[in-house]
Amino acid sequence: MSKSGATPLIRLGAVGLGRAFTVMVPTFALDPRVQLVAGADPLPEARARFEQDFGGRVYTSLEDLLAGVQVDAVYLATPVEAHLQQIQVLADAGIHVLMEKPMALSMPDCLEILAIAERANIHLLIGHSHSFDTPYLRTRELIRGGSLGRIRMMTALNFTDFMYRPRRPDELDTARGGGVVYSQAAHQIDILRLLGGGQVTSVRAMTGAWDTDRNTEGAYSALLTFEDGLVATAVYSGYAHFDSDEFLDWQGELGTIKNPDTYWTARQSLASLTQDRSENEVKAARNYGGPLYQPPDLGEVRARRHQHFGSIIVSCERGDIRPLPSAIIIYGDTQRSRLELPSPAVPRAEVIDELVGVLVDSTEAIHSGAWATATLEVCLGILASATSGEEITMSHQCSVLT
Repeated sequence: MSKSGATPLIRLGAVGLGRAFTVMVPTFALDPRVQLVAGADPLPEARARFEQDFGGRVYTSLEDLLAGVQVDAVYLATPVEAHLQQIQVLADAGIHVLMEKPMALSMPDCLEILAIAERANIHLLIGHSHSFDTPYLRTRELIRGGSLGRIRMMTALNFTDFMYRPRRPDELDTARGGGVVYSQAAHQIDILRLLGGGQVTSVRAMTGAWDTDRNTEGAYSALLTFEDGLVATAVYSGYAHFDSDEFLDWQGELGTIKNPDTYWTARQSLASLTQDRSENEVKAARNYGGPLYQPPDLGEVRARRHQHFGSIIVSCERGDIRPLPSAIIIYGDTQRSRLELPSPAVPRAEVIDELVGVLVDSTEAIHSGAWATATLEVCLGILASATSGEEITMSHQCSVLT
């Protein structure tokens, strides 16, 4: 998968070659603006695969990578509990960071990470979240254009099989960042904050943990208010019954077309896969370098549509906007119009757009550490409101910068 041609703008080290890295592989393989020059992971299988795919040097730890090779930035896709310590290591080395969400599991840890990055004068970019996706960025442009009047309401809905995919123990433990609020609401809230301007004032929510064998939040329903009176509802279920991709012509979250007749097999598939081994072993086997890992077909990847995170309807004074994987539909006072979106040449290229903008062009990042902290505050508010039954007020929000 190593690239040739134009000199890359950014030399990148990848630390943590697990599931998040697996999903980012097509981006790193296809985007000529970045070159993976090194990778670090404790698993020898992942390191061997990295050498095969990218030709970079491999290490067992972040510290060894920084000592062994020169990089412009590090893509950090390690377990969330390691982020605070690793950010300090990167800050001491003066290395910029592209970090997978969530940034941390508590506001104190987020604020400490922000302070560390600020003291070291390093850039901190948090992603991937689906608010990077082109359909939502273009929808934001339409809202800001003002032709439909002020934005008044947003409705977000996503029903998936998230809870019945193979999971590590920590992914089913809320205290360790498990459940759909930390992992999935981070996407949905990020999108709503992007479209709504960023400044959430309060949240009221309920959560559902309906499977005693998977005792963490598998669903939530939240009501968000924004500083200008905008209101948004966010609904998510990962219990593998209804699939909201039915509303999106059966296109899946990552841009592939789904077979609606196989959706119902999520539970059966999980039971079959775990007959002779643990879920943790199954998930590890599917990750980068594992025995069940399937390298991406880059030709098929190029044919995919844009990624998405369920159905979203934006209601303005003079019309509604509905972003889709291949278009944006605008429902005006007297007509309906469709803004076509060309398929992406590189999936998640928007992440690299922002990384290049920050490191090369000196632009301000949307998905900064402060932005991710504000999104986490809303997610924590969902959990707190569900526990207390009360409305939770926000105090660490920030506006969209561009």
